[in-house]
Amino acid sequence: MVQSSNLPNALELNSWIRGAAQKDAPAFRQLYDACSPRLFGLALRIVRRPELAEEVLQESFIAIWNHSNEYQNSMSAPMTWMTTIVRNKSFDLLRRAGEEVDLDAGDFDQRVMAGARDMGANPADAFELSSEARALAACLAVLEEKQRDVIGLAFFHDLSHGDVARRLALPVGTVKTWIRRGLVRLHACLTGGRTA
Repeated sequence: MVQSSNLPNALELNSWIRGAAQKDAPAFRQLYDACSPRLFGLALRIVRRPELAEEVLQESFIAIWNHSNEYQNSMSAPMTWMTTIVRNKSFDLLRRAGEEVDLDAGDFDQRVMAGARDMGANPADAFELSSEARALAACLAVLEEKQRDVIGLAFFHDLSHGDVARRLALPVGTVKTWIRRGLVRLHACLTGGRTA
């Protein structure tokens, strides 16, 4: 893994992700070389074992390659998008290994902020991540608690609608409705629209 002391700016990262979407292997390699040390560190903090963190990193970059055409820079910063993938893959690996994953939905906005914070980010990147995390936390705070809980479990912990329903002892249809309505409100909030 190539070590990189400074993360490139968002424009460069966006360019490499767009390259990966076009199946440009050199662009993807640049993305990997620039971001893998930081993403490995995040995985290691979650799974706590280097060999598992390496597995998470590999699975994450496969997902980044396969889904780079879905990335929208208007929705999140490049590192925020990749960090979310690494977090989800880390939780997936822990669940597959039968380890307990803390999926408590309480104090959700603080955990969103903590999860988006990257201690190794340069000041510009840290500001970008923390401002996005603050915006997301503020928008999550306006949701009803039930919507916040189901969205948190579905998207931040990568649970299926059925898993969320079982976890919260709710009908699947109710979970789907709360997620759909919550996402509409989140989108309106994050894009400057009014929430219902």
